Amino acid sequence: MSVPERYQRYAHPEAHPVHPASVELRAEHDPIVYVPDAYGQMVPMRKSQAPAPIQQAPARDLAPQPLLDPIAQRMIGGGVLGAGVGWGAAQLLSAIAGAGTGLLAFALLLLVARMGGARSVTNIRVEQHASWFSHNHTEL
Repeated sequence: MSVPERYQRYAHPEAHPVHPASVELRAEHDPIVYVPDAYGQMVPMRKSQAPAPIQQAPARDLAPQPLLDPIAQRMIGGGVLGAGVGWGAAQLLSAIAGAGTGLLAFALLLLVARMGGARSVTNIRVEQHASWFSHNHTEL
């Protein structure tokens, strides 16, 4: 606790009174603030001359981002879908064509079998006689 200063008479009778030209009120000037300098020491400075405070950076969105943007994903998906549908349709059409060809061949075989009527049979008889030292004898 500090002790108040002892009373001293400041106005001496031989001194001329001082008449200030203007009165400076406390509220008329900026307050003094302390800011750190380049060496980390706090320096007094008027608030109007102090640098603007550093704004806090906005919070970042830490949600995982997609590898491709959504429009590109939809375009790739549409292309893959189109290729898959085209390939599947080609497989289906080739199976239908193969089944149609097989049914046509089966119908023609049935038609030939029923229309045969008189059958002609050809018998061929071949006899082969082999003996020593490459002597062969063939009878027809």
